[in-house]
Amino acid sequence: MEIVRVIRAVTTCAGAVLCIAVTLIGCSRSPSPPPPGARAAAPPPDAALWGDVKPVVSVKELMKYMLDPVADNIFNAVGTTLTRQGMVDIVPKTDEDWDRIRIGAVSLAEGAYLLKIRRPFTPPGDENNSSGPDAVELSPAQITAKVERDPVEWNARIEALRNVALEALDVARRKDVAELWDVGENLDQACEACHRSYWYPGEGVEFYRKLGKRLEEFRAQSPQKR
Repeated sequence: MEIVRVIRAVTTCAGAVLCIAVTLIGCSRSPSPPPPGARAAAPPPDAALWGDVKPVVSVKELMKYMLDPVADNIFNAVGTTLTRQGMVDIVPKTDEDWDRIRIGAVSLAEGAYLLKIRRPFTPPGDENNSSGPDAVELSPAQITAKVERDPVEWNARIEALRNVALEALDVARRKDVAELWDVGENLDQACEACHRSYWYPGEGVEFYRKLGKRLEEFRAQSPQKR
């Protein structure tokens, strides 16, 4: 009986050791690689926004009351004025002057992306100067249709504006007065290119030719001063 009891005890211990070994091997074994051609599970996408974004004003109002005023911090940073002493260049000289440029650059770079949020292009009742056969400006409905037809161009115009703002921010950090002149010109080109595409595309060469002709006719009809 003692011999049987000992054999059973040894067998039980051996079985327990075997179970523990199998368990340890299973826990330490790395997961088997996916079969060739199988796609790995994609990580969950990060949320682009922390909350909902709701526009308050139209594109026209956003430009007039936010983007245009902060852009003036860059436009007005350099210039030339005529004084009694002659032509004088206006350039940033103090830290406050450069901070004003930074405010404009940061506000413009961040604010440009607000144009990506779908919103009306004009306030209610404002149809732009879009009536008549020789209308220079597009109506809000025409602008909306143009953007929906080619959103790539709309986003490219926004990125162009933002890139100039980032350029202005870099120039302000380096306090490079010479390059600031180029930034102002680049900003003017980015704004004008967008406006000519979406706001007043009719204001081209033909428009100015007709305008010049009308001015000549007006002068011819005006009474001559003696």
